[in-house]
Amino acid sequence: MKLESAMSTVMDVRSAYIRTRWAFVDGAGMVPLLSSLGATDEDFERLKLVSDQLESDPTLPFRRSRNGRFCLDPKTRRGYRLEPQPFVLSREEDFVRHDSETLRRFVEVQDDLQHNTALQALLVFQFLVVNDVDIARRPRLDYDRAEWICTLFNLRTVTTPGLLGEPALEGVHSDGVDHTMTTFLGSRNMTGDSAATFLHDMAEVNGNRWNEADPALVRGRVQHRDFLDTLLLVDHEYKHSVSPVHQIDDAEPALRDMLIFFTRKPAEQGHVSFRYDSVAPHRTLPLSFDIPAAVPAIALVN
Repeated sequence: MKLESAMSTVMDVRSAYIRTRWAFVDGAGMVPLLSSLGATDEDFERLKLVSDQLESDPTLPFRRSRNGRFCLDPKTRRGYRLEPQPFVLSREEDFVRHDSETLRRFVEVQDDLQHNTALQALLVFQFLVVNDVDIARRPRLDYDRAEWICTLFNLRTVTTPGLLGEPALEGVHSDGVDHTMTTFLGSRNMTGDSAATFLHDMAEVNGNRWNEADPALVRGRVQHRDFLDTLLLVDHEYKHSVSPVHQIDDAEPALRDMLIFFTRKPAEQGHVSFRYDSVAPHRTLPLSFDIPAAVPAIALVN
């Protein structure tokens, strides 16, 4: 796919996103699109295996994880790696779980992921879709700032006979950001009906399990099945929930690997994350990459 054709496809996704406030792009469509944004075939294959390097999650026994913070700056047309910070989500942000308000420290994303050209293309793709889209604004985020802060999570959900893997143990929730993007990397020994994602009206009660939510308030349902299947949603206009991961063969664990992109404007004083929202570059894992010159001009068109 040529860059011009890819940009046209991105603008189609953007138009759908503006109209319905969420969009789903299947992996077959994402591969040529990301290739046109710089992803290589070799890095697609590496991306499928990167989750094998994950570490224990700080609060969830059925999950393995890493995270990293990135800045996307439309003024300089650059993306860069940010220094590590603790991570926190609060009940005020529609996230109700046993570790709400808890400072969590994740093992960091390493060069094997951040230097992957497919990962960088995903960051640019999300920027193309969401930059300057008019959305419901969250309290105490600075919408006068041009740059975006993206917290990336590489997550593996694991189910065994004694432990049920829950991609969203918190039930119905929001992620405390402006835009959420979820990209599927792969699964093993997972049943075909596992890990369905439900989009809920903001009137739905936080913390209700996916199967306890009011059907009248369900606004959409998608399922990540194939490599690079990608969902984007306006996080302060939809809540969401995800059903559990189930095993095909009880003798082997079921695995589900994802990339999750939490993207928002920088926090203002009084926000739960204000003290942990540095925009300083990472000193020991530096990264800087171009946002193509065509991106800002096109992305600003609503």
